[in-house]
Amino acid sequence: MIMNKNLSEVTNEDCMEGMARYPDKYFDLAIVDPPYAVGASDGTFGNKGIYTERGKKMKHYANYNKCPEKEYFIELFRLSKNQIIWGSNYYPQFLYHSGAIIWDKKLTGSPMSDCEIAFQSFNKLVKKCTIEWNGFLKGNDKSIKIHPNQKPIHLYKWLLHNYAKQGDKILDTHLGSGSSRIAAYQMGFDFTAFELDKEYFLAQEKRYKAYIAQLKLNL
Repeated sequence: MIMNKNLSEVTNEDCMEGMARYPDKYFDLAIVDPPYAVGASDGTFGNKGIYTERGKKMKHYANYNKCPEKEYFIELFRLSKNQIIWGSNYYPQFLYHSGAIIWDKKLTGSPMSDCEIAFQSFNKLVKKCTIEWNGFLKGNDKSIKIHPNQKPIHLYKWLLHNYAKQGDKILDTHLGSGSSRIAAYQMGFDFTAFELDKEYFLAQEKRYKAYIAQLKLNL
């Protein structure tokens, strides 16, 4: 584990506005998880909401019923040298033929997808990462769920270990729960991210600060 003073800069704003401030190919790697237009991760729609592990009602992801438009992908490819884009099966019309990453959640008998698919721009290979993520069964990730589409910290650490090199600048356009931010901090990467929804932005800020404080206590 790397304890560091690398940049960790996140802002509460529309990612299109945020990305416009940066020059071409400024970021070495964008790891992004845009909305897929399929509702919350439990399949609910409308204003029903879903529940966290402690029973607190949690609203849907901002713009959960809308995929990013073509302009988002144009801008993403403009300012990043390489990309890992989750949910690539939902918007293949915006992506060129390249490799893929399969995240096997080890789900059994669930109505949800067994795996998630990400586009990766590095090569034509398909790689699989197996990390348990099903309700309370989350392998070595003990995080409280604060976002309906939350991904495990260990998944982002696996991505950074396999697809980034030290000194790379990392971008996340849809920060959500902040798992990517925590992983980047632990592994010593400069990190920039945007989150449109103020509630989730504040929630990930609280989570990030608590996580870093705990890491320092464990030194």
